[in-house]
Amino acid sequence: MPTKTPHPSDFPSNLTITITPPQSSTSSSQSSQPTPNILLLLHGLGDSAPSFTQLACALNLPETTILTLQAPHPLPFDLPGFHWGDDVTFDNAGGLDMDAGFGRVMKTIMEDVVRGVLVGKCGYRLREILVLGLGQGGMLGLSVAKELGLSETEEDKSLSGVISVGAPYPLSGSTMVAAKNRTPVLLVSGRDSPVVTDNAVQRTKQVFEFVETHRYARKGDTMPRNRDEMLPVMQFFARRLRSRQGVPEGSVELT
Repeated sequence: MPTKTPHPSDFPSNLTITITPPQSSTSSSQSSQPTPNILLLLHGLGDSAPSFTQLACALNLPETTILTLQAPHPLPFDLPGFHWGDDVTFDNAGGLDMDAGFGRVMKTIMEDVVRGVLVGKCGYRLREILVLGLGQGGMLGLSVAKELGLSETEEDKSLSGVISVGAPYPLSGSTMVAAKNRTPVLLVSGRDSPVVTDNAVQRTKQVFEFVETHRYARKGDTMPRNRDEMLPVMQFFARRLRSRQGVPEGSVELT
């Protein structure tokens, strides 16, 4: 099946989704050609799609179509933003708990977005799909990668990669697997993260075979704020993204 570029009309109407093509191709004759990579962006707890759509434009990844999904559930009590969880729960400190179970939304992303559209309608393989999630979105991305690996064929069990900023594989997810998932994972967090602890990293490594970690010199599990913090993320992209154009002349490989 030939690959085709996803269009908003391909997705169920109940999903809030924006599609950002690579900026370098938006004004060229290649803009109608499908890219060899898809990146799914999943925002954090209490956020919404517009801020991550801005991130999609700022990333400007070559040969990559970026899909920004908005969580389906608005926060209660007139709080701004949306959440991915099956419920709204609170942690011991009285704040909203990221790890609220993802059964319902995982089914939506796996069946309606990944299998239904990206694989079924557009002809992409799992190996051509990456996920970047922040906080609760990162937990969801890791959960989706794990569940897809349990049900796909032997030839196509792994996503191209998952970058989770400020979140490990969730406690609510099962770590009982016959074989570790081979989707490469990058965990990014602040120094002394209360969420991405050593135990949480080990839990993630129980599920995934290839797990890298990067901790900022500062505290705070937010998105990278400068070049040094962003460099490991861009290096991960450089290793995982496919290219039809090859390496441009004069490029320097980052190691």
